[in-house]
Amino acid sequence: MGKLRFALIGCGRISKNHITAIATNGDVMELVAVCDPIEACAKKQADSYLEQSGKQTAIYADYQKALNELDIDCCAIATESGYHAEIALTCIRKGKHVLIEKPMALNTKDAELMIAEAKAHNVKLGVCHQNRFNAPIQELRKALDANRFGKLINGTARILWNRSMPYYEQAPWRGTWAQDGGTLMNQCIHNIDLLQWSLGGEPDTIMAMTGNYIRDIEAEDFGAILIRFKNGAIGIVEGTACVYPKNLEETLSIFGEEGTAVIGGLAVNRVETWNFAEASQQDDVVAALAGTDPKDVYGSGHNLLYADYANAIANDTQPLVSGEDGIKGMKIILAAYQSQKIGKPVKYDDLSFSTLDMSTSDIKQ
Repeated sequence: MGKLRFALIGCGRISKNHITAIATNGDVMELVAVCDPIEACAKKQADSYLEQSGKQTAIYADYQKALNELDIDCCAIATESGYHAEIALTCIRKGKHVLIEKPMALNTKDAELMIAEAKAHNVKLGVCHQNRFNAPIQELRKALDANRFGKLINGTARILWNRSMPYYEQAPWRGTWAQDGGTLMNQCIHNIDLLQWSLGGEPDTIMAMTGNYIRDIEAEDFGAILIRFKNGAIGIVEGTACVYPKNLEETLSIFGEEGTAVIGGLAVNRVETWNFAEASQQDDVVAALAGTDPKDVYGSGHNLLYADYANAIANDTQPLVSGEDGIKGMKIILAAYQSQKIGKPVKYDDLSFSTLDMSTSDIKQ
């Protein structure tokens, strides 16, 4: 099989990580088109790809025109969240593999349809939860798979960041129910994904309290979630965009009968605590991962995520973050929104909800 031919759809804030990932994996993939209705944004990313890879790429305002005119294998979707499902379904139905930024959709029905359509058209659907590829998170996963924690008790995901009003004003879709959701859906979903992945991946019941305190947006700027998993473990989420004066930390803590691990730093990239009843050679590897913070909260996990995605296509396997995996963090957050709206716990398996269902509910405190 030759190199995978990618089209990047959406050239906003996160797109630079996709450009770098494709260029870094240039032995197995290439970028043939960048698509954005704002030509200057598309040109900026085309120029970045040229600088990093030495190769030109086509520029399109209309992604569907690119799909009709070019030989494209894969579509990377990095648009506003509210457009994810519509664009993904269009690409899937044209037989294209799809790698989509988080959240994969803003309602359960769209996400479930994306998964079903990808299966029906025999294409790979992947979701960009790149922090799963952080070295400390990979070591945490090895410890979980080796049952080093023993019986899992609980875990916490703390996302203590700052998003000021200029951040929201720069892109008015942010913080809206129609196109985004609040800090839980936009900033916290990565760590919520890591929490559910670490605690068994089978949520049962979700309760939440959320509010809008100081940001002039529709959705929440702070949220707290309790998650009981089917294995009995309890997950706790604390997510905020209101930390003064800047981002403080993103931390994942996992507690078991025979082990404690805390992965923190700016973006779950540094081992802060690693204690287990039984010593292992793994501990020597982990000791070197106190590390330093990445230059921004996105880290460099996209590079490995793209490599994993290309491998899944080449070998007809599932990517590490498939559609079936990517829906879980999104559903936990939608369940949290519903819990806030009705004031009761919500069953994960019974959930059918959309961010738009919050647009008639004033959650301002």
